[in-house]
Amino acid sequence: MILRRLVMAGFIVLLSNASLSFAHNYPNKPIRLIVPFAPGGSTDIIARAIAEPLSRVLGQEVLVENKAGAGGSIGALDIIKSSKEGYVLGMATVSTTASNPAINKKIGYDPIRDFQAITNIAATPNVLAVHPSFPAKDYKSFIELIKRHPGKYAYSSSGAGGIGHLQTELFKNLSGAVINHVPYRGAGPALVDTVAGKVPIIFDNLPSAIPYIKEGRLIPIVVAAPKRLANLPHVPTFAEVGLTPVNRMAYYGLLGPSGMSKEAVDKIYQGVQKVLKDPAVRKRIADTGSFIVGNTPEQFGAEIKAEFEIYKNLVSAQGLSLY
Repeated sequence: MILRRLVMAGFIVLLSNASLSFAHNYPNKPIRLIVPFAPGGSTDIIARAIAEPLSRVLGQEVLVENKAGAGGSIGALDIIKSSKEGYVLGMATVSTTASNPAINKKIGYDPIRDFQAITNIAATPNVLAVHPSFPAKDYKSFIELIKRHPGKYAYSSSGAGGIGHLQTELFKNLSGAVINHVPYRGAGPALVDTVAGKVPIIFDNLPSAIPYIKEGRLIPIVVAAPKRLANLPHVPTFAEVGLTPVNRMAYYGLLGPSGMSKEAVDKIYQGVQKVLKDPAVRKRIADTGSFIVGNTPEQFGAEIKAEFEIYKNLVSAQGLSLY
C-alpha cells in the first residue's frame, strides 16, 4: 500500500512537472494559422496583420495558411481535426462559427463544442447597399419601395449560409420585407455583379464595399455598426431605423481546437494583447474599417454562442434550408 502511494505521488509530480514544462516551453515550434477563405478578403487581411508581430512576441513563426471552400467549413474542419497542443489555430468568422453551422446540418462540426475561443481580434461593420440605378437612395424610401413591391427585387450574397445571406434574412424577418436571394460562390463575385447592376441589392462587409461607395458605384442605405461611421456620416445604423437585432458587426477572431490547455490559450491570448497595442498593427486593422476588440477567451466564447443562437432561431423562423 505504501509503495503504491509512493508510485502515485511520483506519477502526480511527473504530470505536474510536465504541465509546468509545457507552460514554460510553449510554443517551441511554428504555429499554423488557418484562414478558411481565399487570400485578399477581410479575414485574410486581419490574420496577416497580426501573424508577423505575433511571431515576434511568441518567439516562433506564425504561418498563415489559406484553406478556402464550402463557406469556410473546410478550413474550420481542419482546425478541429488538428492536435490539441496549440500549434494549429484558425480565424473565426460569423460565417464559420454561426450562420453557416446554423443552416447547414451536414457541416460536420459544432461551433460551440468543437472549438476553443481565444479572442475576438476585430469587428467590422456591414452595409446594406444598392446599385445607383435603384429607385431608392435612402432607408425610408428603400423600405417603402420594397414593401410596396414584395418579391420584385433581389439581393446578392457570398453564398447560402454566409453572413450576408442570413443577416439579410434577419432584416427581412424583422422588417417584413420580401426580397429574393441570389447566392454567389464568394463575396467577390456577388459584389462585382451588384456593382455591374445585375443584382440591385447587397449586404456586404464594409471593407469590401467602401471603395465602390466612395466611387459612387454603390449607394449605402443602412449600416450595422455601434454608431454612425465617420466615413459614412449620413447613413443611419440599423438601431436608428428600429431594427437593433440586425445591428450586428462581423467578427474576426482567433480560436483553436477544443481541448487545448489553458496554458497555451493564455499564452496566445496574452500575445495577441501585446500585438494589438502596436500602433502599426492598430492602423493596419483600422484601415480595413474594423474596430479592434481583443476580448477574453470567455467573452469571445460567449459572443460566438450568442451569435450562433440568433442564427439558429432565424433559420427556424424563416424556414431556411440548404437541402
